[in-house]
Amino acid sequence: MPTHVLALDQGTTSSRAILFDRAGRIAGTAQKEIEQHFPRPGWVEHDPTELWSSQAGVAAEVLTRAGVAPSDLAAVGITNQRETVVVWDRRTGQPVHRAIVWQDRRTAPLCDALREAGHEATVREKTGLVLDSYFSGTKVRWILDHVDGAREAAEAGHLAFGTVDSWLVWNLTGGAEHLTDVTNACRTLFFNLHTGDWDDDLLALLDVPRSMLPEVRSSSEVYARTSGALLSAEVPVAGIAGDQQAATFGQRCTAPGLAKNTYGTGCFLLMNTGGEAVASANNLLTTVAWRRGDRPAQYALEGSVFVAGAAVQWLRDGLGIIRSASEVEALARRVEHADGVVLVPAFTGLGAPHWDADARGTLLGLTRGTTAAHVARATLDGIAFQVADVLDAMEADAGLAVSELRVDGGAASNDLLMQIQADLLQVPVVRPAVTETTALGAALLAGLAVGFWTEDEVDAQWQLDRRFEPAISPDEAADRRAGWGRALDRARGWAAA
Repeated sequence: MPTHVLALDQGTTSSRAILFDRAGRIAGTAQKEIEQHFPRPGWVEHDPTELWSSQAGVAAEVLTRAGVAPSDLAAVGITNQRETVVVWDRRTGQPVHRAIVWQDRRTAPLCDALREAGHEATVREKTGLVLDSYFSGTKVRWILDHVDGAREAAEAGHLAFGTVDSWLVWNLTGGAEHLTDVTNACRTLFFNLHTGDWDDDLLALLDVPRSMLPEVRSSSEVYARTSGALLSAEVPVAGIAGDQQAATFGQRCTAPGLAKNTYGTGCFLLMNTGGEAVASANNLLTTVAWRRGDRPAQYALEGSVFVAGAAVQWLRDGLGIIRSASEVEALARRVEHADGVVLVPAFTGLGAPHWDADARGTLLGLTRGTTAAHVARATLDGIAFQVADVLDAMEADAGLAVSELRVDGGAASNDLLMQIQADLLQVPVVRPAVTETTALGAALLAGLAVGFWTEDEVDAQWQLDRRFEPAISPDEAADRRAGWGRALDRARGWAAA
C-alpha cells in the first residue's frame, strides 16, 4: 500500500519538495533556492530550466533522505508561483525566453493602453481580474512581440504557453501532457470565469493564439502518470493548484467567510465565497478557489500584496542590516514601536486594493534618532498595514465580518509580526501547527483524488499552534492606520511624477 504523497512546491524564491504521511504529517522536506534575474528596473525573470532541474533535484533528495521509494508514493501534487509565464517550443521542449515572473512590471504600458482603449470593464467582468501586468496574459504577448521568430512559431502551432504548473507537468510526463488547472488558468487574463474555459475574445484582445494554451482541468483528479525518468516509477500526478488556492485548501477554509493570509514573498489573502463568483467593488480579484473532479467550482475573493517577505529580503540584501531573514524579529523587538517611522514597501508598485503600478517604496519619519531597529519594526508594520487594507476591502465586498484570520507562509513564524497583525486587524490571528499549508493543500488535493485520504481524515488534520489576540485598543489601531494612510498617499504615483 502507498504510504506517502509528494508535494512539489515551486515558488518564487525556491523549489521545495515535501513528503506527507497518512496522518498529514511532514515526513521529509528538501529545498533549493533559485536565482533571481533583474535585467532592467522593474523586470524579474527566472530560468525555466532551473525551475525544472531544481524541482526535480529536491524531489529526488527528499525521497532519498526519508527512505521512501517512488513506488511508495500514492500521488504527486503540484503547487506553484502563479502568473509566472513560460513559453517553450513543443518540438524541442526548450524555452524560447526566460520565465517572466509575476512581479515583473514590463507590460505596465500595455495594460495602460488597453485600459485607455476602454477594455477594463470587459476584462474585469469576464475574468474577475484587473488589467495589470501582474497577470500572465500581457507577459505572453510581450514574448511573442519581442523574441525573434516567436510569433511566427506560435501561429504555426509550435509554441506552448504555461504557468509554472504546466511547465512542471510537461517535464514530469516527458512532454506528453500540456495542461493546467482552473486555479492557474483563471489568473491569465485569458480565462472566462462564467464559461469555465479560455475566452476567444480575450485571446484576440491580447493577440495570443489559442493553440499555445494548455488544456484546463480540475484541481483534483488523476491527470497523468510521471514518465519514470524522474521517479523511476509511474506515479499519478493528481493535484494542481496555484500556491494561494492550495494554501486556502490546506488551511481548510472550505466554507464561505473563512479567510487565510499567506506571508511569502508577497502577501495573499483569500476569502472563500462558496459557489458564487462575487464581483468586487473594492479593487479585489474574483478567483476560482478550486474545482474538485466533476463538482462545481468554489470561488474566492483575493487581495494580493506584492511585497511582504521581499521587504525583509531587502533589509538583508539591500541595506545589510540583518544577515538572515530570521533575524528581523529580534532586531525589531529592540524597540517598542517604530517611533513614527513608516515604510511603504511598494518596491514593485502597489497591489490590492490600490493597484498603483507607479507607486514606489517610501521610507518616512526618519530622524537622527532612527536606528536599524526602527526600520526593521517599520518593515513589519508595513507588511501588516497592507494586509489590513485588503481585509477591509474584502469584508465590504463579501458583506461578511471575518472572525479570525488563519495565517501561513514563512513569515507566519514571526510572532511579533503576527501580534502586530492582530493588533491592526482587531481580530485574532490563528496559526496552525503545520504552516506548510501550500504544500499540504497540493498534497491533500492529490491524495483525495486517488483515495489516499477521506474527507473526514483531511478535516481532522488541521491543528492549532497559536492564537494571537489583539493587544491594543481599537482607537490606537485606528490612529496607527491613519498614519499609514498618510504615508501611502506620498508613495502613490512616484514613478509617473
